[in-house]
Amino acid sequence: MGHLVGKEALYRELGKKIDGLTVKAPWTETFYAILKELYTVEEADLIVRMPYRLSNLKRIQKITKIEENKLRKLLDGLCAKGLLMDIEVKGEYLYMVSPMVIGIFEFTMMRTGGNLNFKECAKLFHEYMFVDTSFIAANGIEGDKVSILRALPHEGTVAEEDFVEVLDFEKASRLVEEASRFGIGLCSCRHEKHHLDEKKCDFPLESCASFDIGADFLIRNNLARKISKTEMLEHLARSRESGLVLSADNVKKNITAICSCCGCCCNVLLGISTFGINGLLVTSNFIAQPDIALCNGCGKCAKACPINAIEMSPVDDPGSKIKKRANVDTESCVGCGVCVLKCDKTKALKLIKREQRVLHPENVFEKLILQCLEKGTLQNQLFDKPDSLTHSAMRNIMGGFLRLPSVKKALMSDVLRSTFLKSITVGVKLQGIKAPGI
Repeated sequence: MGHLVGKEALYRELGKKIDGLTVKAPWTETFYAILKELYTVEEADLIVRMPYRLSNLKRIQKITKIEENKLRKLLDGLCAKGLLMDIEVKGEYLYMVSPMVIGIFEFTMMRTGGNLNFKECAKLFHEYMFVDTSFIAANGIEGDKVSILRALPHEGTVAEEDFVEVLDFEKASRLVEEASRFGIGLCSCRHEKHHLDEKKCDFPLESCASFDIGADFLIRNNLARKISKTEMLEHLARSRESGLVLSADNVKKNITAICSCCGCCCNVLLGISTFGINGLLVTSNFIAQPDIALCNGCGKCAKACPINAIEMSPVDDPGSKIKKRANVDTESCVGCGVCVLKCDKTKALKLIKREQRVLHPENVFEKLILQCLEKGTLQNQLFDKPDSLTHSAMRNIMGGFLRLPSVKKALMSDVLRSTFLKSITVGVKLQGIKAPGI
C-alpha cells in the first residue's frame, strides 16, 4: 500500500509540473488516469525533476543527477511519445516538457506506433477536456488575449478594397514559401473522434501540416512524414476546396504548423460552436460581411460555417422576393473565409478589415512568455530549477506578484507589453539561454 501511495504522490507531482506550463491542467481523477496511461514511473520521475524551460542534455543531467546514457535513453523515449519536445537551436538539441495543449493531447493522438490504447486515450482526453469543466474553467479562456492558434483567411476571400491589408503572415501560400522543410501527420482531433466513433466527415486523418523546426521534431520522432513544398501546396489547395478552416500558430514569424480543421471534429471549433468559448482560436484581422443588396438567401454560407456563426434571418419586408438573408455573429466569426468560398454565385459575402487588430506575438518565445503571464506560470520559466530552494522561494514570491490582476493587466496592456517583452528577451540573452525566436 505504501508503494501505491508513493506512486500516486509521484504522479501528483507530475500533474503539478504540467499544470505549471503554458496551459493549466487541474488535477482530477481523469487527469490521473491519463498520466498513468502515458508515463511510466521512471518517465514521470524524470519530468518532475527536469527544469521548466528549454534546456540541453548537460543542464538536465546536472539538475536531475541521472546518469547520462540512461538520461539520454529516457529523453529519447519521451520525445518519441511527444511528452517532451526536442528542438534544435543553433546546432544543439534543447528539451522542454510538453504542456497539455498544444502538446500531450496532440502528439499522443498523432502517434502511429507503439503499444498505446488509442480508444482509451481518446475517451480520457475527451472526458478531461470537455465533459469535466475543470480544464476549461482553469484556463480562463474567455479573458485571454493570447490564443494558441489563429485563423488564416483563405486567399481570395478578402474584399478588394481591404486586400492590401492582408499581411504576409496571414497568407498560407506565403508561409509555405518562407519555409524550407515540411511534414504531414495525423490530425489529433479527427483521430480522437475516430476512436470515439464520432467522426462524421470523410476528411482524411492525415492533415496536420508542419514546417521547419516543427516538422523536424515531428518527423524525427515518427509523428509525421516528410513531404515536399509542392505536396504541401497541394494539401492546402485540397483544404480550400473542402472548405476547411486553416488555423496556424498564433505568431507572426517562423510558424511551425497549420491545421486544416472541420467543424465536426476539431476540438477548437467545437469549443466555439458547442460551448461558446470564442477565445480558443484568435480571429484573423478580418470578419465576414454580407452585401444585403446581393444576398439571395440561399443559405450556403450558413451551412458552410463550421462554427455556426451565420444565421439566415427572416427579411422584414413583405414585398421582398428574398425571405431570408445572412446575418453574421460578429462575436463568433473567426474570419476564416470558408463562408465566402461557398458564396460563389452572388459574391454577396466578403471578408472585410476588423475595426481593431488582434494580438499576434512576433515569435514562439514571445507567445510562450505571454501565455505563461496570462496563466500565472511565468515565474516557473524565470526560476526553473525544481530542486533549488532559492528558485522555489523566488517562484512563490514572483508568482504572487505576477498573479495580481493589476500587474497582469498592466504588463499585457498595449502600453507596457512591448517593453516587458524586450526586458525579458534581454535578460534571457544575458544569461546565455538558447531559445527559438531570439
